[in-house]
Amino acid sequence: MTVTKDIVQDRLVESKKHPMDYLIRADRFPHVWCSGCGLGSVLSCFVQAIAASGKPKEKFAVVSGIGCTGRSSGYLNLDVFHTTHGRAIPFAIGLKMANPELNVIVFSGDGDLFAIGGNHIIHAARRNVDITVICANNFIYGMTGGQLAPTTPLEAWSSTSPYGNVEPAFNLCHLVNSAGATYVARWTSLNARRLQESMEEAIVKKGFSFIEVLIPCPTTFGRRNEFDTGLKMLDYFRDNVVIRHGANPQDVPVIFGEDIVVGKFVDLKGRLTLDDRVHSIGKSKK
Repeated sequence: MTVTKDIVQDRLVESKKHPMDYLIRADRFPHVWCSGCGLGSVLSCFVQAIAASGKPKEKFAVVSGIGCTGRSSGYLNLDVFHTTHGRAIPFAIGLKMANPELNVIVFSGDGDLFAIGGNHIIHAARRNVDITVICANNFIYGMTGGQLAPTTPLEAWSSTSPYGNVEPAFNLCHLVNSAGATYVARWTSLNARRLQESMEEAIVKKGFSFIEVLIPCPTTFGRRNEFDTGLKMLDYFRDNVVIRHGANPQDVPVIFGEDIVVGKFVDLKGRLTLDDRVHSIGKSKK
């Protein structure tokens, strides 16, 4: 066979393909996120976790809300739904109840999930809906201009708290654990390997699984709070993060200036899920 220039070019293109290419929409890159943002790392861990699960990609459905994290669904070569503000959880529940065989994953941010969407997430945990929720927590409303969020640390500055935040922040892991989640973990975008492994566990876990991922936001949170580059916050995570598996979520709020405790906090077994109960009722009526 004569090796032509076109054949050489095709082989070069083929050799440059990444093993995860089948799970991403390469034509959508480069992404829209700011330099130093942690969302790219979180999305990379997520894609690798899906690949490691061994499940066909047709068995996954990913739901995202609004804000910076909400844009993540557009980069995934999966069945994805970019939903309305605060309503990612109800969309996900509908998908799971209609097709229990799907692995339904919500990929969204702290503002979308715990401000306007706060009502939905506590009841999804209470009902033990069999979905996985990955919450990228950047401590702020990032895309809309850096306003105060339910996760903004006490005394932190934002565009709507120019003299410092006077409101205590939610402890997200404690909140969902109290509501009834079966799997609760927290990591930072710096803990990439452990984050990926945790995502793998959460994806196959039966019941409501929740992972909080602390990420840098140098543009709207960081520059007002002495973390004006992504590296500065990653350095902070490196120096202050403590891994403590099995810690009581109530005892590990995220407070800057103190140790930030990460790890797998809750991993319950044997609880029936909402879809188990609903479909068992349907079978008993036949």
